[in-house]
Amino acid sequence: MQDKDRTNADRNPNRESYRTHDTYDSVVSGGSSGPTREKSFAFALATISLYKRLQNVNEFVVSKQLLRSGTSVGANIEEAVAASSRRDFLHKMTIASKEARESVYWLRLLDESDLAPDLYVGKELESARELVRLLTAIVKTTRENP
Repeated sequence: MQDKDRTNADRNPNRESYRTHDTYDSVVSGGSSGPTREKSFAFALATISLYKRLQNVNEFVVSKQLLRSGTSVGANIEEAVAASSRRDFLHKMTIASKEARESVYWLRLLDESDLAPDLYVGKELESARELVRLLTAIVKTTRENP
């Protein structure tokens, strides 16, 4: 197994590999590869792939909206990692949460319309909903623990 294919738990079995959700303290003070960052990056890659498939079937409007919101989630999480304060962190994570919710909207629209009838977006939709749950928990926890 190459090092890039190993999880944090494989590298250091004594370390807790994943938490229920990240918080300001875990993300900013060294939690450089938390589950939320990894999942948002994977979601961005899946969004790019879906965007390409949608372009191939000549769907240009919703695909562009989805590309913007789907890749913005991870970008805002990355900005939160470099937050200058807890308030800045909360603000960036709130934006990431809103972008994830917007992605759910565009994916639902694709799923329930005839814009691209041969494309299945269930996996992407579930990933977006999972990000919404994670980011909502992060925002709520950060607000409740000043």
